[in-house]
Amino acid sequence: MSDRSAIEWTEATWNPTTGCDRVTSGCDNCYALTLARRLKAMGTAKYQNDGDPRTSGPGFGVTLHPDSLKVPSQWKAPRMVFVNSMSDLFHARVPLTFVRQVFEVIAATPQHTYQLLTKRSLRLRRLADRLDWPPNLWMGVSIEHADQLGRVEDLRHVPAALRFLSCEPLLGPLTGMDLTGIGWVIAGGESGPNHRPLREGWILEIRDNCTAHGVPFFFKQWGGRTPRTGGRELAGQTWDEIPQRLPAPTA
Repeated sequence: MSDRSAIEWTEATWNPTTGCDRVTSGCDNCYALTLARRLKAMGTAKYQNDGDPRTSGPGFGVTLHPDSLKVPSQWKAPRMVFVNSMSDLFHARVPLTFVRQVFEVIAATPQHTYQLLTKRSLRLRRLADRLDWPPNLWMGVSIEHADQLGRVEDLRHVPAALRFLSCEPLLGPLTGMDLTGIGWVIAGGESGPNHRPLREGWILEIRDNCTAHGVPFFFKQWGGRTPRTGGRELAGQTWDEIPQRLPAPTA
């Protein structure tokens, strides 16, 4: 985990679990899988558990890290915190008891705003009423292609303070995406040596949908060989809209 992040829409990352498995084509060029392989080779303790080679890889087996639960309480200054940049908290191999522990840490550190993202929207929906939802937790799902639009409907059943969508890496148009109950949309292209192209029309359609419904829109990147290859401008401007976070509590 890190109390600083290069991800444009957050400020810090926190990984109480690591590792994951491929679920859709959006996972094909997963940056976390590549990074985990490198960290395993470097001897990093959190990345020594290998995953199934058919769906995961070296250093990317799903692993719980109870010692990491204490980290957010050590950050005194308020931060926007992306939970599990290297995993998925709603993976089937993360027990409900541990998910609850993560939620308890979030509730106990109200100075921070947490952003939690999953591709496993069905499990999220099934567990939602068995969790206590802190007001400083934003819950999101990944939508890379129209085939995954059902995840938006699952998210709408979750009583999070704010629900958001990450349309990244965007692999096709999301025509007709229903933004009812959605409070933020992030979109962007894929980066890396095997990146797949992003079409301007796909992004403009999402932006226009957000504008029409008053939903903050954040364009992360065009993508390319590196995250910065194509820049971040869309139609001549940078779109950095982020919902207002709760004020940090006073001592």
